[in-house]
Amino acid sequence: MADIKVSVIVPIYKVEHFIARCAESLLAQTLQEVEFIFVNDATPDSSIAVLKETIARFPSRAGMCRIVEHEANKGLPSARNTGLAVARGEFVFHCDSDDFVEPTMFEDMYKAALENTADIVWCDWFLSFEKSERYMRQPDYADPMEALKGMLSGAMKFNVWNKLVRRELYERWNIRFPDGYGMGEDMTMMMLFAHADKVCYLPKAYYHYVKLNNNAFSQTYSERHLAELRYNVSRIEGYIHNCFGESLDKEISFLKLDVKFPFLITDDPKKHKMWKEWYPEANEYIMHNKRISLRSRLLQLAARYNMFVFVSLYYKIVHKLVYGILYK
Repeated sequence: MADIKVSVIVPIYKVEHFIARCAESLLAQTLQEVEFIFVNDATPDSSIAVLKETIARFPSRAGMCRIVEHEANKGLPSARNTGLAVARGEFVFHCDSDDFVEPTMFEDMYKAALENTADIVWCDWFLSFEKSERYMRQPDYADPMEALKGMLSGAMKFNVWNKLVRRELYERWNIRFPDGYGMGEDMTMMMLFAHADKVCYLPKAYYHYVKLNNNAFSQTYSERHLAELRYNVSRIEGYIHNCFGESLDKEISFLKLDVKFPFLITDDPKKHKMWKEWYPEANEYIMHNKRISLRSRLLQLAARYNMFVFVSLYYKIVHKLVYGILYK
């Protein structure tokens, strides 16, 4: 294709039970000028065989698909970078291989980018469980700085998979994902927002983020992954300081609070101890973050003052009982 509007990059690793649905949803897109770059990150299962069978069912799309091979497993950030290295589209979209998308996603997002001369477009998404889905609405911001503050504060997701990004931003500013540091790697999106001239929000959900894959990277929390997460926080903090000086230091404190917030969504004392140990300098900003709910701020405030009985009770009532029944 001479005129590729969107390059879709899909890392592949241990998703043999999910890749068919993902690929089908991509190949059935209404936008025609799309290339699909599947990066085989040395997956040990039959994911690639399933992918090839799926592509064969869409012969009109075959010429738009490429499978790029890694000889050894390099991790999610490296797979994204491999895709970026060969991408030719005007815009780039990163899709995780255990998720799926609505058929008009790229057409609608690309149209929104053109109509608003936007460098980045983001949309709402679905949190998809086995038998139900939860609609996840994103905030609307008028300019890139407000969106960046929204992501730092935790009000807006910085995930890669609901954002269409002009490829020129990656190339002009030499922005890549952090090789070898997978946990929190999608904070890289904030670097792109730091250089965008115009952004646009599309108030409709197109992406289905699936909470079923036990092999998904985000389901793990080893010592290595915790170290990677801290690396990525430090990376973003340094990048923002280079771009904006100390003007966003308060928002960086919000990011640190957001990063350790999952340690409170449990009744595990070890995780609670980690919350106390991580970024204690950010705790004084808990009640300053008006972009997130009062409930979230009060939960953090309880942790600050060692009221972990309340924290555990909140987890058991809200997350185990209420969410556990509603979202399965």
